[in-house]
Amino acid sequence: MARLRFPAAAPTLTGFALTGLALAALTGFSAPARAEGLSSYGTPGLIDMPAATAAPDGTLAWTSSFLGGHTRNTLQFQITPRLSGVFRYSILRGYFDTPEADLYDRSFDLHYVFRTESPRFPALAVGLRDFGGTGVFGAEYLVATKRFLDNRLALSGGIGWGRLGSYHGFRNPLAVLGERFETRPGLTSLSETGRVSFNRFFRGEAALFGGLSYQLNDRLQLAVEYSSDAYRREVASMGFAHRSPVNFGLSWQASEALTLTAAVIGGAQLGLGFSYQLDPRAPRAPGGRERAVPPLLPRAEIAALGWPEKDTGASRSRLASALARDGLRLESYAEDGARARIVLANPGFRAAPQALGRAARAMANSLPAGIERFEITLTAQGMPTTQAAFRRADLHQLEHAWDGSWQSFARAQITDAPARLAPDPGVYPALDWSLLPYVRTALFDPDSPLRADVGLAASASYRLAPGLSVETLIRQKAFGTLDQSSRISNSIQPHVRSDAPLYDKLSGPQLVQLSADYLVRPGGDLYGRVSAGYFEQMFAGVSGEILWYPQGSRLALGAELNHLVQRDPAARLGLGDYRVTSGHASAYYDFGDSYRGQLDLGRYLAGDWGGTLTLAREFDNGFRVAAFFTLTGISFDDFGEGSFDKGISLTIPLDWLTGEPSRRGFAQTIRPIQRDGGARVAIAHRLYEEVRGTNAQTLSDQWGKFWR
Repeated sequence: MARLRFPAAAPTLTGFALTGLALAALTGFSAPARAEGLSSYGTPGLIDMPAATAAPDGTLAWTSSFLGGHTRNTLQFQITPRLSGVFRYSILRGYFDTPEADLYDRSFDLHYVFRTESPRFPALAVGLRDFGGTGVFGAEYLVATKRFLDNRLALSGGIGWGRLGSYHGFRNPLAVLGERFETRPGLTSLSETGRVSFNRFFRGEAALFGGLSYQLNDRLQLAVEYSSDAYRREVASMGFAHRSPVNFGLSWQASEALTLTAAVIGGAQLGLGFSYQLDPRAPRAPGGRERAVPPLLPRAEIAALGWPEKDTGASRSRLASALARDGLRLESYAEDGARARIVLANPGFRAAPQALGRAARAMANSLPAGIERFEITLTAQGMPTTQAAFRRADLHQLEHAWDGSWQSFARAQITDAPARLAPDPGVYPALDWSLLPYVRTALFDPDSPLRADVGLAASASYRLAPGLSVETLIRQKAFGTLDQSSRISNSIQPHVRSDAPLYDKLSGPQLVQLSADYLVRPGGDLYGRVSAGYFEQMFAGVSGEILWYPQGSRLALGAELNHLVQRDPAARLGLGDYRVTSGHASAYYDFGDSYRGQLDLGRYLAGDWGGTLTLAREFDNGFRVAAFFTLTGISFDDFGEGSFDKGISLTIPLDWLTGEPSRRGFAQTIRPIQRDGGARVAIAHRLYEEVRGTNAQTLSDQWGKFWR
């Protein structure tokens, strides 16, 4: 009789898995998208085998599975309705026959449904598993899926290569295209990890796999599959028992978003896991928790109040008080006949149209009845960016119109604002500060996959004049493990990032940032920035940037030049000997439907030349998932483990979680490994991110918030 081996729970619930659990806890098990159809690899499938299905468009899923000494933690994003991408972090205990016997593996997958299911024909999909990692899970597949019995029964079958061609494999049918498909090259050294090995795709022996799933009720699903994965290395090194190609699985829908799974793998191994899936477009508080919007007062009531039209001091005072109740700041006010002009700072609302809508209504309820036109200039750090003009009569006419949002945008006049009114007395200088807890993490160190520090961060911004400010950030660690890293860089490049652990060993308060920034408008459609000081934990210097970004344009072009000095890791304010001049030419493009792209070409911190491509999906509520990679003149071998810089970034807006107005959020960048090649300095106020929220293109996408 086969003896089931249970997974070792405590050692394999890694920090990366805990990160996924924290994400679920942070979102409060809200904003769900039904979590179904994900395999133990976190990709659309049955148990271990893939299926030609896809998650709902735009959804994000976390999957953790535990199988003996084998743990997989997977972050999956449905990039388009047909294409999904995956980052996986796995731990295989006892994988190597060395004192450091455990393998900490990072891998990427792609899954594309190239034909959707029809009444007569199945869906068809192609996939690449672990196409840019160590190749431990490397596989390719073609798979078909057809549903029956009101979609309760799903049948899948396909052909796999690589790991999915390892059980009862046969000669590759693609060999008819050439002998190169007969054999599958292997990785020869650790330095090759991270590369996209095109010469291995669909090479070597192939094997067939298949299976079915049956939905017993709304919560319970059964699955059985014939697996083409022989688990060869696990059997040889990890004591893995593989007695049968048939796997059995049971899934229970614990909630709309959470699925718990149990499976018998290889006839002898018990696997456990869970998947948590959420829809970034569905915030935790869909209706929001903003302060209620006061209705527009009838013009006759405003006239009856007898406010004089030329008493700008009284009008300014009433308007400033009304705006302050919404967390908005009035910087300038002027009247010109039947026109009132203001300069508005928006520190609270992430969507600029919401700030515009509240400001326009505050003007209608606070200014004399004879003023017919409102002109509102939006700012970024005091620098003017965009002007929006409204007719007072339009606001009253459209307040309760069923298509009021669209009509208000069509009637508004949105133009560039290369200049602004002089600030009112008392607006500058001004100080903003905060004292908040912080958490810093370091992922994927083989000695400790998750290190973290927790403490307090004090930040302050002193606004000296429009566009001119001084900012500082000081952190004091309360407890943590970032200073416990003992890894010493072996990089042959200048240690611009690989010495990062040394900067975490300094005890006491740490000055992370102390910099001055001046944001200015050189001309129409142009934005400029000059910065100097301590930019980040590792670098100080001077920086200049210019950006061309016309109103309503999908395209923006920019250029940045920096002269930098590396900070001394053993001193709070000291500087080291390493100096570098870096800079980039950048192109930004909004493809529409929430897709954005960015291309940066130039010189990096280690003196290497190359480019970074970033592709992002950013929803109108600010939730953002992005992938990036950098290629420079540094060869893969000289770069070291990982071969080149690449990763995934995730941004969760605070207002998405709480419903309360906020421009803050949580951001995490997941890199398989970061070396010295392709590194850029962190600067607080890069222009594109500062101004794009007020560009007419973004305003049009978010205008539904105008009446909120």
